[in-house]
Amino acid sequence: MFIKRCSRTKNGKEHQYWQLVESYRTARGPRHRVVAYLGDLAATERRGWARLAHHLDGKAARKAQQQWLLFESRAQANEESVPETVEVCLKGVRVEQTRDFGDVFLGLILWRMLGLDELFDRACGGGRQEIPWSLMACLLTIARFVEPDSERHVEDTWYRRTALGQMLGIPAEKVNASRLYRTLDAVLPLKPEVDKHLRQRVGELFTAEFDLLLYDVTSTYFEGPARANPQAQRGYSRDHRPDCKQVCIGLVVTPDGFPLAHEVFDGNRSDVTTVEEIVLAMEAKYGQAQRIWVMDRGMVSEANLAFLRCRGGRYLVGTPRRMLKGFEQHLLDQDWTEVQAGIEVKLVACPDGQETFVLCRSQERRQKEQAIHQRFVQRIEEALRHIEKDLRHARRKRDRGALERRIGRLLGRNSRAAGCFAVEVVEDRRCAAGYRLQWSKQEARLAWSTLSEGCYLLRTNLTEVSAQQLWQTYMQLTDVEAVFRHEKTDLKIRPIWHHLAHRVQGHILFSFLAYALWKTLQIWMERSGLGRGVRTVLEELARLKANDVILKTPTGHEIRLCCVTQPDRAQQALLDRMGLTIPERLGRPEWVRRPENLNRNVV
Repeated sequence: MFIKRCSRTKNGKEHQYWQLVESYRTARGPRHRVVAYLGDLAATERRGWARLAHHLDGKAARKAQQQWLLFESRAQANEESVPETVEVCLKGVRVEQTRDFGDVFLGLILWRMLGLDELFDRACGGGRQEIPWSLMACLLTIARFVEPDSERHVEDTWYRRTALGQMLGIPAEKVNASRLYRTLDAVLPLKPEVDKHLRQRVGELFTAEFDLLLYDVTSTYFEGPARANPQAQRGYSRDHRPDCKQVCIGLVVTPDGFPLAHEVFDGNRSDVTTVEEIVLAMEAKYGQAQRIWVMDRGMVSEANLAFLRCRGGRYLVGTPRRMLKGFEQHLLDQDWTEVQAGIEVKLVACPDGQETFVLCRSQERRQKEQAIHQRFVQRIEEALRHIEKDLRHARRKRDRGALERRIGRLLGRNSRAAGCFAVEVVEDRRCAAGYRLQWSKQEARLAWSTLSEGCYLLRTNLTEVSAQQLWQTYMQLTDVEAVFRHEKTDLKIRPIWHHLAHRVQGHILFSFLAYALWKTLQIWMERSGLGRGVRTVLEELARLKANDVILKTPTGHEIRLCCVTQPDRAQQALLDRMGLTIPERLGRPEWVRRPENLNRNVV
C-alpha cells in the first residue's frame, strides 16, 4: 500500500486530496485499488499515513521513503514548513542548479514497472549499510541506461548534474567510485533471483511465450592486461580486436528480444562448447520442459543435438555450409515456395523421419555472395598472372619454398575462392628462375559455387511445422543480434576496464539490467505507436530539466523551489501517447537562510 496524491478542479480552482491505494496484479498488468479517501492532509498527517500504509503492507521503511521523496526530501521532514502564501521580492528571484530530469525520471519509472525496486528491497534488505544496496543498484542501472560510462564518470560528472539524487534521496557526496564498485559486488550473487524475477515480470507485462528460446554468443574485450581475471583470454573476437583479451557472453532471449538469462564464459571458449551448460542452467532455473532452442550454425555439433534430443528438447539450428553439398539435386529442383519477396524455401525430409532439413535461398544474398566471389576470383587471377610474369623475367634462380609460401598467402587471403583454382609450381630448367607456374580453374567447383550462392540449410526435429514457419522462427535470431548491437553501441558494454573476475561479471549484469529497461521502453513505445527509437525518446525527454528557483522575501530569507520545466507541444504529445505525467515540482518549498540573517526570525 501507499498514499497517492490526486487533484480535481472545481469552480475554476484546483483542489488536492490524498488516497490510500493498494497495488495488485492482473492478467493485463498491475492495477491500483483505492482503500480509503483521506482528503486534504497536512505534512505530518501524510507522513503518518505513509508509515501506516507500509506497515500494513509489510514492506520496509525504505520503500516508504522512496514513495515520499517525490513530494518532499528527508531533510525537510523535521524542518519548519513554508506557508502557502509568502510575500516575495521580485528582484531577488533567481534560478540555480539546473539538472537533468526527464530521462532519469523515465528510467525510474521503468525500474519500478519491472518490479526491480521490490526485488532488490527484498533481496538486499536487512543490512547495516548507510545507503541501501537496492537504491545503489537502481542508481547504477539508470546511469547505464541513460548515459553509459564508467563508475568514475558517474561519481565525477553524471550524478551531480541529474535530479536522481533528489528522487532517490542519495546525496551526491555519498556517491563515490568505491561505493559503486561495492554495489557491483553486492548485487552479483543475486543474479539467479534477477533472472527468475525478470522472467515472471515479462510474462505479467507482455504475456511472453517461453517455450521458444533464442541463444547466441558474443564477446567483449578488455582495455589492459586483465591479469587478475582468469576468464580474460584471447580468442575469436567479434569486435575485430584480436590484440585484446576478452570474455564471451552467452545470451538467452524470448522471441520478442527480451533477455531472460546470460552467462559469462572464458574468452577462448568456442561457441559449440557452451550449449550444454546454458541448457542445464535454464532447466535449473525454470525446470525441464520441451522448449524449442533456436541457434546458429556455430552451436551445432552432433553431440549437442544428441544432448537436446535425449532431454526431450526440440531445436531449429543452422548448419555448416559444407552440408549443402549433400542437397545438390534438391537445389536444382523447381519445387520452391516463396515465403517473402526474393526468399524461397523447401522442406527435405530425413530418411529416418526424426529430422527435417529446410533449404533456403535468398536473391539478395545470392547477389552479394556473387559479387564477393567474383572479387576474390579476380584477385587470385591477377596475382597468379603477376607471379607468372615475375618468373618469366627473372634473372636468377628462385627458391621453391619461398615461391610456394607466396602462393599460400595469396590463397589464404582469398579463401572464399581458393578452392576454385588448382595451382602447382613446376620445375623448368629452360627459364632462369628454374620454375614455372601451372594453374587452372576448377570448373566443377566454380559451377557448385554458382549454384549454392545465396543458399543456406536449416536443421530441426520439428516434423509437423511448415517451411515458412520454420524460416520465420529462425529469422528471429536477429533479435539476439539486436541485443548485442544495442549492448555494444547504446549501452557501451565494451570495452571493460575492470580487472577482477567478479567485478567484470557485475558490470555485465548491470549492462543487461539496463537493457531490460531499454527493451521494456521499446515494447511500450511500439504498443503506443511510437516506433522503436528508444534513444530518440530519451534525448527528447532529457530536455526536461529540474531547476532550483530561489525566491527572496522582504525579511531577507530565501525560499527554494525545485521546479520541473513544462513540456513543449512535441514533448507533451509524446508523454500523452505513453500515458506519462510529469510532476510540476520535486519536493516541497524549503527555507534557505543567508549567513547574515541566521539570527532573524522567519515571518
